[in-house]
Amino acid sequence: MARSAGDKTFEGEIADSQCALGVHSLHQSHDEMIAMGKAGKTPADCTRFCVKERGGRFVLQTKHDVYKLDDQELPEKYAGMKVRVTGTLDPKTDIIQVHAIDPLPEK
Repeated sequence: MARSAGDKTFEGEIADSQCALGVHSLHQSHDEMIAMGKAGKTPADCTRFCVKERGGRFVLQTKHDVYKLDDQELPEKYAGMKVRVTGTLDPKTDIIQVHAIDPLPEK
């Protein structure tokens, strides 16, 4: 998708709305689902499981916020990864119109 003048960058993890928003997680993380043994062994496994099996959607989870992503195909390959999302944020809905997703280097 073409980038626009209103684009901003956001850094965080591609997570699922179920875990990130505390729908079935007490700590807004994948820990509880992974510990139950039904959602895989990694954050990527859990994210994909919750999107495909639990009705979740891909989101960008930062230290302080959770942003919905308009594109639900592109984030799938980055599930559970730390990324930089470039796009335009609608402040009324907290939805980012995604123009690009790039993985962050591992520290």
